[in-house]
Amino acid sequence: MWSGILPAVTAKFTENDTLDIKEMERCFAWQIASGVDGLIVNGSLGEGPMLSHDERLDVLHVAKSVAGGRPVLMTIADAATRDCASLAERAAKAGASGLMIVPSLVYHTNAKETVATLSTIAAAADLPVMIYSNRIAYRVDVTLEIMDELAADKHFVAIKESSDDIRRTTEIINRFGDRFDVFTGVDNLAFEALAAGAVGWVAGLVVAFPEETVAIYRLMQAKRYDEALAIYRWFRPLLDLDVSSYLVQNLKLVEALVTGTTERVRAPRLPLEGARRAEVERLVAEALARRPMLAKAA
Repeated sequence: MWSGILPAVTAKFTENDTLDIKEMERCFAWQIASGVDGLIVNGSLGEGPMLSHDERLDVLHVAKSVAGGRPVLMTIADAATRDCASLAERAAKAGASGLMIVPSLVYHTNAKETVATLSTIAAAADLPVMIYSNRIAYRVDVTLEIMDELAADKHFVAIKESSDDIRRTTEIINRFGDRFDVFTGVDNLAFEALAAGAVGWVAGLVVAFPEETVAIYRLMQAKRYDEALAIYRWFRPLLDLDVSSYLVQNLKLVEALVTGTTERVRAPRLPLEGARRAEVERLVAEALARRPMLAKAA
């Protein structure tokens, strides 16, 4: 159902900590113009859990308005299943193409609870679902055994595989064939996952470098692996910034330095400062100085 580059776009805020609708329109439209295959709103990078449900729906509306018919997925991530189901139902009514569901944002569910949570939320919306499996950030691992149970439910069509174990991509494909569309959700494992058979990349640094991100994917699809690897090796120091508890501040700063947008975050987060900020600025400067020329891929 879905494939290619799906940016996990960032939320934009005004000086008064309200949503900056115009700036999101500009940034999201630029992603679409650069050739991405859809948008995912309100994820970890999009600070979804820091937004009210109404604000999350506002971000969804912005993305839909500029997506040009490409899919727009709403991330569902709240502490209580009841609240997740309510938001999922509202997202469906608002025209979301599908959902990306975090199994449990705070409580570390067991296997039975994980299946029940995902199934309840999916049923509430009756939309296609991408499972977000991220045992590193959220402590809930959507294992192969859990996927066995979910495979019987037509709502579950894809998985964002963020276990940080590249072997998992092959294990999923070996076990389920093409039953689930496998996306990599870890920026600095993207080349490896695409080489192993992932059909797409839920990308983070794409918010600052969409053309390079799209180029890697298209070159991989064209089996022009050496060309894709050259871009990926240039990109890797920046992609490493995605794997951090400061990923939101990291990537918003990169996006601001490259595109001129705002790096404002919602509290309790604060913008980077000191040595951490200087390191990100150094990495961006070095990347821009060595930015590769991109060849067209079929």
